[in-house]
Amino acid sequence: MTGEPVLSQPGTGVRFEWGLAGAAEFARTCAALVVVEVLTFTTDVETAVAVGSRVHPFPWPDQAAEFARRIAGSVAPARDGVADLVLPAPLGAAVVAAAASTGRPVLAAGLRNAHAAGAWLTAEGFGTPERPVGVVAAGKRWPDGGLRPCAADLLGAAAVVDALSTGDALLSVEAAVALAAYGAIPDVAAAVQGTVTARALDPDTVARATALNVSPAVPLYRAGAFTQA
Repeated sequence: MTGEPVLSQPGTGVRFEWGLAGAAEFARTCAALVVVEVLTFTTDVETAVAVGSRVHPFPWPDQAAEFARRIAGSVAPARDGVADLVLPAPLGAAVVAAAASTGRPVLAAGLRNAHAAGAWLTAEGFGTPERPVGVVAAGKRWPDGGLRPCAADLLGAAAVVDALSTGDALLSVEAAVALAAYGAIPDVAAAVQGTVTARALDPDTVARATALNVSPAVPLYRAGAFTQA
């Protein structure tokens, strides 16, 4: 992809950024994107897609039940046999919308399915300077609405970068730094479980989200919902 702005990390096949602005930038300049929010948005998407649901990220939690009624669906959590699942996720839904704004393929990934997502992208021919992949760590929000980068999403995104780092993959410096952090952590699950974000959540939820490469699900966003690629 030629004539790219410098903030897009041009000339590289695997790129890494944060949040809404990063998703919007990569939507313009990458051939495919991966959104990562380990605790808990993209893990919830993966879990639901793995049991056959279509997952509709929804930005307004107080209106989720009404939207679910309109599409004859149900509001999360995931259950077997639910065809359409509405997932209230203000930040996650916004990042996905930004990533999908130009029609590029958008995957949802976390620690559970990082390898599966990377393998699918590689098989589809993404991850080269001509068809770059932009990996976006969603992060969290501070009370004032500003982006709060978090270790869980850094490591989840880096797990996807690791899965894409096969052969002669050309990483941006940003992606390489994320990968270096991932490689420096001897127990990624334990590291995520020790973060301030994880300590505020139910331990079973955190344990599920931090199981590494246990899922073959590859949630692909199309027509407003994630389904298996």
